[in-house]
Amino acid sequence: MHSRTFRICLLALVIVPFVLLSPRATAANYDLVIRNGTIYDGSGAAPFSGAVAISGDTIAAIGKLTDARGKTEIDARGLAVAPGFINMLSWANESLIQDGRSQSDIRQGVTLEVMGEGESMGPLSDAMKKEMAEQQGDIKFKIRWTTLGEYLDFLVQHGVSCNVASFVGATTVRIHEIGYADRPPTPEELERMKMLVRRAMEEGALGVGSALIYAPAFYAKTEELIALAKVASEYGGMYISHIRSEGTRLLEAADELITISREATIPAEFYHLKAAGQSNWNKLDALIQKIETARAAGLRITADMYTYTAGQTGLDAAMPPWVQEGGYKAWAERLKDPAVRERVKREMDTPTDKWENFFIASGSPDKILLIGFRNEKLKPLTGKTLAEIAKLRGTSPEETAMDLVIEDGSRVSTVYFLMSEDNLRKELALPWVSFGSDAESLAPEGVFLRSNPHPRACGNFARLLGQYVRAERIVPLEEAIRRLSSLPAGNLKLDRRGALKPGYFADVVVFDPAKIQDHATYEKPHQYATGMVHVFVNGVQVLENGQHTGAKPGRVVRGPGWKKVK
Repeated sequence: MHSRTFRICLLALVIVPFVLLSPRATAANYDLVIRNGTIYDGSGAAPFSGAVAISGDTIAAIGKLTDARGKTEIDARGLAVAPGFINMLSWANESLIQDGRSQSDIRQGVTLEVMGEGESMGPLSDAMKKEMAEQQGDIKFKIRWTTLGEYLDFLVQHGVSCNVASFVGATTVRIHEIGYADRPPTPEELERMKMLVRRAMEEGALGVGSALIYAPAFYAKTEELIALAKVASEYGGMYISHIRSEGTRLLEAADELITISREATIPAEFYHLKAAGQSNWNKLDALIQKIETARAAGLRITADMYTYTAGQTGLDAAMPPWVQEGGYKAWAERLKDPAVRERVKREMDTPTDKWENFFIASGSPDKILLIGFRNEKLKPLTGKTLAEIAKLRGTSPEETAMDLVIEDGSRVSTVYFLMSEDNLRKELALPWVSFGSDAESLAPEGVFLRSNPHPRACGNFARLLGQYVRAERIVPLEEAIRRLSSLPAGNLKLDRRGALKPGYFADVVVFDPAKIQDHATYEKPHQYATGMVHVFVNGVQVLENGQHTGAKPGRVVRGPGWKKVK
């Protein structure tokens, strides 16, 4: 080889690696780089300083990334950067139709709403659609879907800022085939119910959800639930339940969930873990022990919770299930019968282990708060206790409750003060417990101001991070974030959600751990949480410097059954 040619080749061997390795030459271009933040990757591991780079809808890189360049860059110095939070129990079914911005939850960092506690927005029969339309309250909408999958697609086409997912409701498939009757399904009806679950799983349902204290779900036997759960199990789904009793028969109800998990070979989760009613508060330790024994035996049993000592449901939880057979219209008609009223009043006042009696569990009528009415004439009563309304009317609290159900044309949205703060703290410390608001996602404006939400609608997740992580230090921040993200994502077997990892969907939140705080109270529940700075859903910014951008990049997040059949 000519000596000059040899020198050129040798020089190239030296220069080319230098060019390839030089910081400027290797700098990647991303759509977004979030720099200088304290990164909590969702695993529960200690946080680290660095940057997160996003390309399109995907996390592209994490680390120092000193030479990376983004079309948009955010300085997150002094802020926490974490995976988007998962709301394991959302009732945003209708509120997202009204306002797809999901304001109250986005402002707390929730990027995925998981619905389906017993009732889901599909599958619907024509009769169910008619009833749903008749029972609509302040939020009015046309029912443009039939199956659960069609509903979720409808939401995304309508436009939502958050991702959405759902269980198929055991109550819903029961009503579809049996209506509101207190009887077991025939073999043919059960087969049709199983087929409805099968279709929902293939459309992406996360599993089967039940809520067993309410009629008509109360009428379902364990064998019926096992049969439905077995179908969900075939698709890798979960059974999740508001168990048959959280009070007088708490431990027995827990046994039922564990039995269903074992017999159906399916992971199972307790909705809103609690011991309800002061006389049952001492049962929590035994419940925790029961769950941990099942887990040690190899069952995948988990739970979720909200961060308040009061629950929200309806006045149906204060009355025996037999009076509710046949649905709302039959219930209200029965309550007009003096003999029935006398029997209902007597049973409301009598301790029992036959049904979940929140009238007794709350302790007194002044711990029962009425927060949502359909009837315009009753709306001035919003925010008053049952005791206050009874005094205004000069009737007993029991009679008042029955009258309100009749007059309002609904079960009446009700808050019951049931739990102990000490137990709440004990539940917060459990490593297998995730979090759900058990509430809608709303805005303090327009139609939403016509009723009061439970404060958990605006404060559940911020309260965890502000009160119980920062102020009381019950769990470290990295552990709380794990239980808001990768724990529920893993339980639900979600595809590339719940962690800050390259290749995962870019659901990312940036917040100030020193400032994040809830502000909603029972008296003034329409108050946003503060301290969440930026939120990204599928790589699109929906919260910027604490203000909603109006973007609606939310998608349907489907369960493992959908992936199996596609």
